[in-house]
Amino acid sequence: MNPKSKKLFEHARRIIIGGVSRNTVFRLPYPDYAAKAKGCYITDIDGKKYIDFANNMASLIHGHAFPPVIEAVTKQIQKGTAFTLASEIELEFASHLKDRVDSFERVKFMNSGTEAVMAMIKASRAYTGRSKIAKAEGAYHGTYDFAEVSQTANPKNWGDIENPNSVPVAHGTPKSVLDEVVVYPYNDIERTLAILEKNESDIACVIVDPVPHRVGLMEGDEDFIEAIYNWTRKKGVLMVFDEVVTLRVNYGGAQEKYSVPPDLTAMGKIIGGGFPVGALAGRAEVMSVFDNHRNTILYPHAGTFSANPVTMTAGYTAMEYFDELSVMKLNEFTENAKNQIEQVLKVADVPVSLTGAGSMFRIHLKAQLPNTYRETYQQDMEKAVIKELLDYLYYEENILMINTCSCMLSTVTGQKEIDRLSEGLERGLKLLKPKIENLKNLVYD
Repeated sequence: MNPKSKKLFEHARRIIIGGVSRNTVFRLPYPDYAAKAKGCYITDIDGKKYIDFANNMASLIHGHAFPPVIEAVTKQIQKGTAFTLASEIELEFASHLKDRVDSFERVKFMNSGTEAVMAMIKASRAYTGRSKIAKAEGAYHGTYDFAEVSQTANPKNWGDIENPNSVPVAHGTPKSVLDEVVVYPYNDIERTLAILEKNESDIACVIVDPVPHRVGLMEGDEDFIEAIYNWTRKKGVLMVFDEVVTLRVNYGGAQEKYSVPPDLTAMGKIIGGGFPVGALAGRAEVMSVFDNHRNTILYPHAGTFSANPVTMTAGYTAMEYFDELSVMKLNEFTENAKNQIEQVLKVADVPVSLTGAGSMFRIHLKAQLPNTYRETYQQDMEKAVIKELLDYLYYEENILMINTCSCMLSTVTGQKEIDRLSEGLERGLKLLKPKIENLKNLVYD
């Protein structure tokens, strides 16, 4: 369909392993290559224009080529891109984040969400002197060995819900890594506390994503978050948040909703303003493991491009424009969009449900709203129908979504784009209705 992209991919396969460096952009028979993007739209090298509801995996809070970011970054690039000196913009941006989120007493920048989570885990170990971490079954926390355990657990290997298995993602993951990861069922207080209790003397931190995308993009129940917090206070364990995706949910992040603060928070995506970024923030006492003034630095951490002035400028500009009013408007707009899509689901008369928070939502081919990873889990037949729906939207409606059937809206998303999404979904769901209906008969092992 797109001959230029096809030709480019054939060449790419001879140079780049698999043809792409990011699995998320791969699609059969070949991925399409972007030529340019502006606002809500991407145009590929064959001239096809797509409405973008993925926003580079939730990282573009103002869409593509946001003018204030482009202007600020262009000025900075003319001054230099990276120095072996500190930069003033790092301090300005850190101050902004500290003022924005109550739990941020100290801030440290790095280069990706994966690195931020990795630093969060290692800082927790350095602070507590313990080695194990606890994480939710199915939760995605980047590609660090320990953080990725059980993100792809399935009925054949996930084990008893009372004591979920630690399941590797990458072949060759050492057993010693699996032994250091305690897996708990998200939004299940009783079972989670029982599992944590069995490992209380070894756990450095309990990682919580307050709206875990892979688990199902449902919010953590307030009682669940508070139960984890109270347990960690009694046991000398840290409760740490992965807000790489969810910082967009409220002005002060998804954690703004809860009455209990995390000890540390990992960030990424929107705080880069379209550039690679990561950050860790939290209690000064815990963050002191990084402090260069200590006689013994408990966790020496560096990075060639950490806090480089281009990323800091882009991120600071993007977050300043994502002020309290912008957050409120985008969340209200997204809520209206979800209501509009709910009406589409009724008209299409299919057993489909919607989860989400803030400016994010996910479509599930299930009549019942999932609240845990095992309720969200998709068998092969369901995955095939979701892929068919996403392919229909992409190829026939020119609509790009995240491959979990999720949308991450930006401040430049308008009603016209939501109308197009609603219309496309209605046509796609009606087309696939018999297959979606058949999913009700699936039996989960």
